[in-house]
Amino acid sequence: MDLGIAGRHALICGASRGMGRAVAQLLAKENVNLTLIARNPDTLGETLNLLETTPSQHVTYIAADLTHESERQRVFSTCAPPDILINNGAGMPPGDFRLWQREDWLKGLDTMMLAPIDMIRLSIDGMIERKFGRIVNLASRSVKTPQAEMGLSNAARTGLVSFSAGLARQVVSHNVTINNVLPGIIDSDAQYAHVHDLARRSHKSYDEIWQERALRNPAGRYGSPMEVAAAVAFFCSHAAGFTTGQSLLVDGGDYNGIF
Repeated sequence: MDLGIAGRHALICGASRGMGRAVAQLLAKENVNLTLIARNPDTLGETLNLLETTPSQHVTYIAADLTHESERQRVFSTCAPPDILINNGAGMPPGDFRLWQREDWLKGLDTMMLAPIDMIRLSIDGMIERKFGRIVNLASRSVKTPQAEMGLSNAARTGLVSFSAGLARQVVSHNVTINNVLPGIIDSDAQYAHVHDLARRSHKSYDEIWQERALRNPAGRYGSPMEVAAAVAFFCSHAAGFTTGQSLLVDGGDYNGIF
């Protein structure tokens, strides 16, 4: 399927591994020009080497920590204005909210809500001027199915999704859309770290918890980063111009609802 975005420029956050890397791989196949962002230049280089590109494509990376305002400004002063923005960043570990300090809440909000909103702010006026923009927030199923131990993620990611839904209605007449993809359990580094943390705080082994989570899912397995990336790629496409302010679960049917 031709997504109709060849020659567009995509800025992909968290592109060095997992779902961000998978998004980069899919968009590269669509002849999209890419700027890849993550903190680790070594893993960014590995992603770059995995991409299937043509000589006409411009693909580069910038090592940056987007939780810092100065780093966000540096990215936008360095790269071409994006037609496509993929907000994707690290989450926060599970825990007991009674033990979290104010600093923990501020870090969670900064990482999962305020930094992505600022990336939208820095992108959106140029998209409006060019009459094309696709913004996709890679959030979490916790937006629809809050988990008690994931309070930081529940709060911050829901804030990002709610903000985006309001803004989406203001900019869609300019052919700028904002949508969210909500992954469930995905076979990725982030999931490995999450299960390790659950094992550390319980009496079960990593393998026990990993297998239990897979079996509890209606699909009986973990999703792949590429399955998430396929949903992201659709929201980036020309065909998705009439779809905005929406949140798509990619969770193997784990959310037991119809709305």
